[in-house]
Parts: sequence; structure tokens; C-alpha cells
Amino acid sequence: LLLEGGNQTSTFVFLLWGLSDQPQQQHIFFLLFLWMYVVTVAGNLLIVLAIGTNTHLHTPMYFFLASLSCADIFFTSTTVPKALVNIQTQSRSISYAGCLAQRYFFLTFGDMDIFLLATMAYDRYVAICHPLHYMMIMSLHRCALLVTACWTLTSLVAMTHTFLIFRLSFCSKILPDFFCDLGPLMKVSCSDAQVNELVLLFLGGAVILIPFMLILVSHIRIVSAILRAPSAQGRRKAFATCGSHLVVVALFFGTVIRAYLCPSSSSSNSVEEDTAAAVMYTVVTPLLNPFIYSLRNKDMKAAVVRLLKGRVSFSQGQRLLLRNPRCSPSPPVRGLTEISTSSV
Repeated sequence: LLLEGGNQTSTFVFLLWGLSDQPQQQHIFFLLFLWMYVVTVAGNLLIVLAIGTNTHLHTPMYFFLASLSCADIFFTSTTVPKALVNIQTQSRSISYAGCLAQRYFFLTFGDMDIFLLATMAYDRYVAICHPLHYMMIMSLHRCALLVTACWTLTSLVAMTHTFLIFRLSFCSKILPDFFCDLGPLMKVSCSDAQVNELVLLFLGGAVILIPFMLILVSHIRIVSAILRAPSAQGRRKAFATCGSHLVVVALFFGTVIRAYLCPSSSSSNSVEEDTAAAVMYTVVTPLLNPFIYSLRNKDMKAAVVRLLKGRVSFSQGQRLLLRNPRCSPSPPVRGLTEISTSSV
């Protein structure tokens, strides 16, 4: 089979062979993926609704959290539903156009997760290390600019990688993954994929490593500020909060770096490791985010309880979202310990 990049037909399909072909294991995978997908969508949607309907949470910190939850819902929805359909129907096929569409949206929402995690780390750094200037630095204009920049950058990166796929010819239609990823597509290409590999290495490396370093630097500065706090109990709570955040960051970035920046062989063990890493950053991390960023936060827990009980504080007459200090009184400045322990 030889499919030229410039002569792709609508009838050509890829076969996704990333998951086991054993019937018993497929049944387990279906139930496991279905459970994780339902919990992920429900948990992240609950966060979005709780923040949107509670005016006390209309602040930059929760605005970024709601954006992350939306990105996680779309991120997971680009791969898991198709995997569930393929398992249920015993069909592993995905059309060429569907593969490229999945690739584009997967990169868009996946990179959006990366940029939003870095933005949230910067927001917490400003809140803890520069509390007196927080409302001025994280103004409505700056928050909107940050999120707009994230969406713009992710779209450009996704378009770059997707358009480069058009230049490839494919000798095989079997992809060793449960969704259309860049690595498997380049592995089954019989044309020269050196340009794609270089772009993935340098552009992908910048998209992954620069935000990762910003997150680490922000948390180092936060930890140094926490160490200067007078309250030992406040330090313990703040360290517990930062620790849980860093666990999610390490899990997400560790598996992403393993998948995209560390080339692997085509052996069966390597394929299994690549699939396991893909499951971690595509399914497990979006599943954990609602618990990590909400259950440790008393304001979010209270908002979720109010939402579930049908008591919301949303009012069209109130415009507290990302309050601008120029047109509203500045909120009282909270202490370092209070900010640290109530931050997501």
C-alpha cells in the first residue's frame, strides 16, 4: 500500500491498533475508558458551572481554572469517544480526514492545557509573592490577553503540525496507538519525515519545555515565599497544596515529554509504553485535575455543594468577573497563609 500525500482519497482509512485485541481485555478497556470519560466530563463541567454561577468565584484564579476545565473536556473528547466506538463496534478504522481533524483538535486542546497550567502558576506566583499589586497585574485586560494568546498559539502550532502531515506518503495504514498521534503517523510514513521530526523536536520542545520551566520557577518562588511565612500550620497547608499541583504537573509533563521528545523504537514493549504514556496524559490527567484543583479548595467545595443543592449566587446585575480595580473598590489584601491555603 502506498498512499501519496498529494493524492489522499476519501476512502482511505487508518487502523488504530494501540489497544489490546483480546476480547476480554477490550471489554475491560471499554468499561475503564467509559468510566474515566464520564467522570472527567462530569467533574470538569461541574467546575465550570460552579464557577460561572457563583459570583464569589469570579476572579482571575477561577477564570483560568474554568478555562482549564473546558480545555480538558474538549481534550479528552477528541480521542476517548472514538476509542469507545471502535471497541464497541470491533472496528479500528478512522478516515484520513478524520485522522487529521482529530490530530488538529488534539494538539490544540492539549497545548492549551500546557499553556493554561503555566498561566495558572504565574497567577499564583503573583497572588502569593505580590499580593498588594495582584488586582492591578491580573486585570481583566491582562487575563483576557493571556487566554487569547494561549488559544492563538495553540491553533498555530496545531495547524503547523497538521499541514506538515500532508507532505507525507504512507506505506501502511496500521497505527500503533488508539488515536492519530504524530509519532505513529511518522512511523508508518514511507517518505522522508525529517522535516516533521525536526519541527516536532524544536517547536514541540519549545511548547512543552518553556511552560514547564515557567511552572517550576513560579513554584520555586512560591515555596521561598511560603518559607518566610510565620505560621507553621499555614506553611504545611501551602506545601500540601503546592505538592499536589506539582504531582499533576510532573505526571502530565513527564508523560508528554516521554511521548514527544524521547524517540522510541518500534518494538512491542516500546509500543506498549507509548500507549501507556498516551493514556496517562490524554485520560488520567484530565480526570485528576478536578479533584486536585477543587477538593483541596474550600471555596470550590462550597460552590459545588451549592450548585448540587440548586442554590446559586449568579446574578445578571452583578459584574464581578475579573473585577477591574479602576472601576470597583480594591478587595482587602489577604495574608500569605490565607492566599496559599485557598489557592487552587
